[in-house]
Amino acid sequence: MPRVDQTLAGLTVRGRCLLAAGIAAVVCAAALHEVNLLRIGLFALALPLISYAMVSRTRYRLTCTRRLDPVRVNAGSAARVLLRLQNVSRLPTGLMLAEDTVPYMLGGRPRFVLDRVLPQRSVDVDYTVRSQLRGRYRLGPLTVRLTDPFGVCELTRSFSASDLLVVTPQVVTLPEVRLGGDWAGAGESRARSVATAGEDDAATREYRQGDDLRRIHWRSTARRGELMVRREEQPWQSRAALLLDCRGTAHHGDGPLSSLEWAISAAASIGLHLARAGFAMRVVGDAGDEVASAAVGSESFDGLLLDDLAVRTASTGTSIRAGITSIRRGGGEEMLVAVVGPLNSEDAQTLARAAHGGPSVGVAVVLDTATWTALAPRAMTAAQEAHRHTCEVLAAAGWRVVPARAGESLTDLWPAAGAGATAAAGRDSALLKVGATR
Repeated sequence: MPRVDQTLAGLTVRGRCLLAAGIAAVVCAAALHEVNLLRIGLFALALPLISYAMVSRTRYRLTCTRRLDPVRVNAGSAARVLLRLQNVSRLPTGLMLAEDTVPYMLGGRPRFVLDRVLPQRSVDVDYTVRSQLRGRYRLGPLTVRLTDPFGVCELTRSFSASDLLVVTPQVVTLPEVRLGGDWAGAGESRARSVATAGEDDAATREYRQGDDLRRIHWRSTARRGELMVRREEQPWQSRAALLLDCRGTAHHGDGPLSSLEWAISAAASIGLHLARAGFAMRVVGDAGDEVASAAVGSESFDGLLLDDLAVRTASTGTSIRAGITSIRRGGGEEMLVAVVGPLNSEDAQTLARAAHGGPSVGVAVVLDTATWTALAPRAMTAAQEAHRHTCEVLAAAGWRVVPARAGESLTDLWPAAGAGATAAAGRDSALLKVGATR
């Protein structure tokens, strides 16, 4: 027999009202010696109790499968969730109310009324979710509420399975731009011999995610105390390193319209654009952590990059020197792309020198983060001065500078990464000077 508290928890408002009315009728019948009133009271008492016993003893065997289409979706875009509920028992189900667990950022919880599912049959339902915020969101588990025909009893059964939906930064399509030097597209297939001597003299570098474990050079690993891989007979290929500045002190604005969201979206768009153009990519954060890394043609790079950027938040650091140091470990043979906010003089000079010795100039997307919010006049002037100084230092060092402000699209700005970018940065800096003098 179920406990009294369990029975009461399983009764609806109608069932509890019937139970209370039945008790009251029985008490009044005993006091007034009314047999008919006693019969009514016993009926009102028995109906919810018998309904609860029938529903609680129901042995439905149900299975639930969930499919997401797609499993990764850009922020602001809709994803479709398809649910299949199958009755694997020998009895048909009664009336059921199905409710899927959905985080509030994706909208309200979807509910479905399932009238009857025959044995060995299934029923399909679907709904859409949408989020303006990046992140990983767990959908499920599905709960099913079983009810009786009178609506006086309701019991809940839950499934254990759940699925993960990844809401990625917005990725925009970038136009094809010749970036200069040998880094014009998909790279070449010429082989270059990095080491011509034996194994002991093989040129090595630090192990990076995605490297073939068979290329580990154990002598160098033992000597250095960290994994080292051989570099001999590598195919000559276009390589690029992308630096993403997520410092909380450099960015302004709130939510999806903040400068941090713009920078993360830009990093995702540039990273995918260059990877699909044939570049072996590395993406590094301002704190020196490697966001994603993959060789040319790696199908996992897109997923690694988007999965990391989907949950990336503002960092607590005040300098990007750790990120620049991590980029330099690539050996100076990569094209450098930086998505940064205003830098102090020391960081700007350090970043400017990072491209020296490489085969191509760097490309810097410099955000004027002050335009993403309303600052006090003094703070606005200081932020604009830092942005102007950053652009000038990088342009003077030969970087292709792409200034960016709130409301501008990276698709429209990206052509400035090609020929004429430095001149564009100079004109932009001149405009800033004129605005400051006014």
